[in-house]
Amino acid sequence: MAEISAKDVKVLRDQTGAGMMDCKKALVEADGDMEKAVEILRVKGQAQAAKRGARTASEGVIQSYVHATGKIGVLVEINCETDFVAKNADFQEFARDIALHIAAAAPLYVTEEDVPEEDRQRELRIFEEQAADKPENVRPKIAEGRLRKWLEEIVLLNQKHVNTDKHADQTIEDLRTATASKTGENIVIRRFSRFQVGEE
Repeated sequence: MAEISAKDVKVLRDQTGAGMMDCKKALVEADGDMEKAVEILRVKGQAQAAKRGARTASEGVIQSYVHATGKIGVLVEINCETDFVAKNADFQEFARDIALHIAAAAPLYVTEEDVPEEDRQRELRIFEEQAADKPENVRPKIAEGRLRKWLEEIVLLNQKHVNTDKHADQTIEDLRTATASKTGENIVIRRFSRFQVGEE
């Protein structure tokens, strides 16, 4: 069994924001493998975040972002359970990151459930027509794959954060889950409005 040092625990804590004991347990479980320990904590964090999802989030902030050009602006409401967490630095940074992302990525909906069924069916029909020249047995798979890609482009939680240096390959849902894990509260991106000069 690998020797788990306090330094390793601190490195993992800094990397994930998880509690010291959780970090130590994850490192023991991963036999000292840092990457595996991060994975263990992420899985556990998502499980805990799912449990927290049932709790009411009625506190929070409205965060704004206006691009340097003054031509794009965003308002986003992000909720948590307590005023204490609403003032927490991690929560505030998450809210700023989301506002900036919305300005850059222009999502249309927060969750997949928000996408109107008629829009989903219309897109699916288009993708099925586009796949008409492919063998019949693979057409549904191709259309489903394109629909999934479309949902990744228009749904905020499915999008990968635009700041790849800071959030390499992480979706907004990954970041939401990580923030919920760090703060110990249910975090909900409630709604947003994105404004662009000259846009209908």
